[in-house]
Amino acid sequence: MHSALCCHARARRGAVGPGPRGGARQPLSTEIPPPFPAAEDGEGLVAVSGWLRVADFARVLRFRDSWITAVADEFVQPGYPAHLRMKARRNKKQVPSFRKLLKTSKVKLENKLKNKQFKQQSTLKKYRKEQRKLRQAVKDAVSKKPVPLEDPKGKRPGKRIEREEEEEEEALPLDMMDEDDLQLMKDLGQRASFLTRDISSSEPVHVKKRKHESVIDKYEKIPRTLQTAPEKELIHLLPIKDKSGIIPQTREKPVIDSNQDEEDQEEMEPEEEIIEKPIKELTLEEHLIERKKKLQERKMHIAALASAILSDPESNIKKLKELRSMLMEQDPDVAVTVRKLVIVSLMELFKDITPSYKIRPLTEAEKSTKIRKETQKLREFEEGLVSQYKFYLENLEQMIKDWKQRKLKKSNVVSLKAYKGLAEVAVKSLCELLVALPHFNFHNNIIVLIVPLMNDMSKLISEMCCEAVKKLFKQDKLGQASLGVIKVISGYVKGRNYEVRPEMLKTFLCLRIKEIEVKKDTEDINKPKKFMTFKEKRRTLSRMQRKWKKAEEKLERELREAEASESTEKKLKLHTETLNIVFVTYFRILKKAQRSPLLPAVLEGLAKFAHLINVEFFDDLLIVLHSLIESGDLSYQESLHCVQTAFNILSGQGDVLNIDPMKFYTHLYKTLFKLHAGATNEGVETVLQCLDVMLTKRRKQVSQQRALAFIKRLCTLALHVLPNSSIGVLATNRILMHTFPKTDLLLDNESQGSGVFLPELDEPEYCNAQNTALWELHALRRHYHPIVQKFAVHLIAGAPSEGSEALKPELSRRSAAELFEAYSMAAMTFNPPVESSNSKRKDQVLQGDSFLNEELNQLIKRHCSQVAAQLPLDFTKCLETSLR
Repeated sequence: MHSALCCHARARRGAVGPGPRGGARQPLSTEIPPPFPAAEDGEGLVAVSGWLRVADFARVLRFRDSWITAVADEFVQPGYPAHLRMKARRNKKQVPSFRKLLKTSKVKLENKLKNKQFKQQSTLKKYRKEQRKLRQAVKDAVSKKPVPLEDPKGKRPGKRIEREEEEEEEALPLDMMDEDDLQLMKDLGQRASFLTRDISSSEPVHVKKRKHESVIDKYEKIPRTLQTAPEKELIHLLPIKDKSGIIPQTREKPVIDSNQDEEDQEEMEPEEEIIEKPIKELTLEEHLIERKKKLQERKMHIAALASAILSDPESNIKKLKELRSMLMEQDPDVAVTVRKLVIVSLMELFKDITPSYKIRPLTEAEKSTKIRKETQKLREFEEGLVSQYKFYLENLEQMIKDWKQRKLKKSNVVSLKAYKGLAEVAVKSLCELLVALPHFNFHNNIIVLIVPLMNDMSKLISEMCCEAVKKLFKQDKLGQASLGVIKVISGYVKGRNYEVRPEMLKTFLCLRIKEIEVKKDTEDINKPKKFMTFKEKRRTLSRMQRKWKKAEEKLERELREAEASESTEKKLKLHTETLNIVFVTYFRILKKAQRSPLLPAVLEGLAKFAHLINVEFFDDLLIVLHSLIESGDLSYQESLHCVQTAFNILSGQGDVLNIDPMKFYTHLYKTLFKLHAGATNEGVETVLQCLDVMLTKRRKQVSQQRALAFIKRLCTLALHVLPNSSIGVLATNRILMHTFPKTDLLLDNESQGSGVFLPELDEPEYCNAQNTALWELHALRRHYHPIVQKFAVHLIAGAPSEGSEALKPELSRRSAAELFEAYSMAAMTFNPPVESSNSKRKDQVLQGDSFLNEELNQLIKRHCSQVAAQLPLDFTKCLETSLR
């Protein structure tokens, strides 16, 4: 385009154009018509010389487009040279044939139509944008004030004159084109906005504006438009008279836009449509009936969804999402009740439809492989079940958080008071899932939620969580779930600086740590059957017998694999790790928080698991326990736990240690009389367990004097405790009399040896118990409780195993602790209950004469049958008779 314009400019001055491919120059045969035709009256632009008037500049803009079109048409004339001719762009796109159109899909045709429409719309947008810019430029130019032609600074007039001469040359008529005109055309040809910009500016688009360009030039370059702004109407008001004269008053009439009025009316119409009739106010009775109706509908919907899921879980797994969406019930009348029902329903559904294995995510290789329809259906069921179970647990967690934060939501459907009820139901559901699904996914997440709630301020929620953990410990045979809970509890106790509820540590007592020993015993009793070797078979069996033996052994191996339980080694490893964490927690509390309320639970736990502690810790642990007892800061129950722990240590692996526990014997003997029928009655059970470990299991290390002293003090203790405690104490005395046969001397009145019994002495070895008798048994024979009477009579007779004075099997085969629990009076009733005396029913009502003697009855009848004679009353006879 640029080269064509240059050649065209030279042709007007008679120049020659270059030949094709560097040949000789040839004269141009055609002439370009003048860009602007002269006016008929001879006053065209050609006749004008000097500066171009502003009024005539509009004609330049008006004929610009026609002149450019004429120039473009001239370049494509047939007589024009081939190398200068502008060739029309060939449309290489072929029209598709009918077959291709048939092959083209309907979607492709629609896409083509959409693309075409999009291009048209984009073109229209561009055109509107350009027009908008032009109108804005005109408005800006009209608003500006013209700057005077003289330079206010008046500096450098020489350069200003030169600049004016240059502008004069640029404003010459266009038919008098010279080299400057040609340069102008070249510049215009390079510009992208050739048709939209002013031809008086020859700068490229990217060039900055010159600093010396005046404001007048900018103003003249802006296209003119007629003023289309509406004229403002004036309202003439009453004039004001002043000293100077009358002053007229006017005011502009406000212009009301008709379009704006129509839009306002359109906006008002839908608002009028939205207004509904006022809701009828219901009475309290009608409101309750309506609520009951809504609640019944929700219950039926929940029941229908749950029944469908239970009938075919794999096909209706998507209905779990619909049921779970009801947790967001928005009706304030039934929102709380419906949410509770949905929580419980989902919990029961998950317990029923959850498989007995953990679902793992699929690998990329498994996803890419082709599988059968049944397998694909099972995979979809498992994925849907896991995702809905996860969302359900998240909803329960959010309910608990809302209750903890006491933050009211924007929907305001559930009140703050109802949050606690929802949280309790959510916690109960979590506890049920913790116990019922220890093998399934997200079990560790449930543990993390439950453990902090064991220390909650609410006693109900705390007890609920502790009971669930205890239940989990009791039913966990392998120990995997128990280990997870123990880890979380230990970390939580340490993180709270041991300021937690004692119930959290008391749950450790329910661990099934002794399960391994039971399994070992059963395996030793039922040893696995050994199969015969090939040589033994060949030596002892025939060919047919060997064949049958081989099939039998194969069947036994398959049955053994089918019935195989978890390996003992795995259980032992898990239990060892669990006990390590438990003992670490216990020892930390003993070391750092000896005055903590957790100490009784720690001592009780040590008393139960002390036989499993490593021997290396025995000496240090016994020293700590004795120091705790001697400090006097412990309660009686805590001191009993210390004694029990010490003897549990010594009765297990501690038998090999040379440790004298005499101080623990003395402490227990001294504190036995602290037990009574009041608050300390519950400590009798611990005392019975201690006596069993101290005297019965360590019979070889116990002297006769010590056994006699304990038997005498226990009989005295049986007089002032509750009946169940008396039964336990007497049962312990019976066992001690069997364990130490020479203690029957306490049943004789004659003293053995020298000395007098000293009941107030705290040393059992030196109180001379052999010189006393068990006179307390004669008082216990007249006890109101029948079982206490039987035990007293049995002990007076010497605790025989046979004969009339022997105990029945239900009493003799039970331990002292079992008897204490069996005859407990915690329910505030007699145990066993007192037999009621059934009064005989009287068939006939006894008359008054039936109580009298027969002779007296006859005398009365005979006297009544005689006729009464009317004689005067003479009392002197009776008086004489009485005097005689």
